[in-house]
Amino acid sequence: MTEYLTRRVLQMIPLLVFISLLSFTIAEFTPGDPVMMYLAPAKRSLSVEEIDLLRHQLGLDKPVYIRYFSWLGHMLEGNWGYSLRTNNTVLNEISARLPNTILLGGVSIIFTIIVALPIGVFSAVKRYSIFDYLITITAFIGISMPGFWLALVLIEVFANRLGILPSVGMSSLSSNMGGFQNILDVLKHLILPVFTLSFTSIGNWSRYQRATLLEIMNQDFVRTARGKGLKERIVIWRHAFRNSLIPVITLAGLSLPDIVNGAYITESVFGWPGMGRLGITAIQVRDYPIVMGVTMLSALLVVVGNLVADIGYAIVDPRIHQR
Repeated sequence: MTEYLTRRVLQMIPLLVFISLLSFTIAEFTPGDPVMMYLAPAKRSLSVEEIDLLRHQLGLDKPVYIRYFSWLGHMLEGNWGYSLRTNNTVLNEISARLPNTILLGGVSIIFTIIVALPIGVFSAVKRYSIFDYLITITAFIGISMPGFWLALVLIEVFANRLGILPSVGMSSLSSNMGGFQNILDVLKHLILPVFTLSFTSIGNWSRYQRATLLEIMNQDFVRTARGKGLKERIVIWRHAFRNSLIPVITLAGLSLPDIVNGAYITESVFGWPGMGRLGITAIQVRDYPIVMGVTMLSALLVVVGNLVADIGYAIVDPRIHQR
């Protein structure tokens, strides 16, 4: 197991380096002068000599490959640069919003698992029934529905018309609550964005779980369990369901990047103060250090998600780490 994990971790390093190089190159050739964006609007009337001096002080007059390795070295040291918009460090900007995104994405993933897996199981058990057809139609609707459109519909119905749920922010601004009341207020603000993020995932996961379970139920060991006289409930949940979870582990691992990536549009629509909203704002104002920081964090979550999936596979199926 140790050799297997070491090999997988070593494979992550060149991938992250390539992603950093690609991201830096894209940011380098993006239109706009970083020096002018670094300056406050009142100071953008500086002379050409003063702007060139500032460009030299920032190291922007050096060749691009030198600036890349300088940026990479500083990033490995924990210095991710400063936001051009707020002059705050990138790490402070990200760390202030990352817990909010983890809360939103984590609750969304847990809700997806709790809802999607049982639906997929019952859809497989009741194959070709009315329940199965209804779940299939709903899943296809969820998969094809744009997240931003669903978010706007939920806001219009539950916030604007019914007025039973908040539509913006993470907490109520007009109230001074504490303790348990504050927790309830945050949970109330979570309902609409969590449902928006989960709706598409529930459709994907339930269909994947259904297909996997149907394949497992045709295996010899399931027929053997039935032949022993075990109850159908035990055959399904103790034997078939447990083995059908092996492929589902891939979805669980690959869902980790969705904590950041999937929340970009949703956080912007609902005004949730997280990483997604930070990334969208940084792109709009061309705050390149923030964009690079969010991009690298997203890439790290992708490779870590794959590593988590590999570890889960190795734990569930010991034959994998011997390959």
